[in-house]
Amino acid sequence: MALNAHLAELSEKHKLLERRIEQEMSRPARDDVRLRRLKSEKLKLKDQMARLQDTRH
Repeated sequence: MALNAHLAELSEKHKLLERRIEQEMSRPARDDVRLRRLKSEKLKLKDQMARLQDTRH
C-alpha cells in the first residue's frame, strides 16, 4: 500500500509542475531557464513513476 501512496504523491507533484509550466509559458516575459528546470523536474518525476509502476507488476 505504501507504494500506491508514494505513486499518488509523485503524481500530484507531477500535476503541480505541469500547472507551473503552463503558468510560466503564459507569461509575456517567461524565464526560459526556469521553464527548462521545471520541465526537467517533471520528466524526472515521470521516469520515477514509471520505474515504480514497473516494480508493481
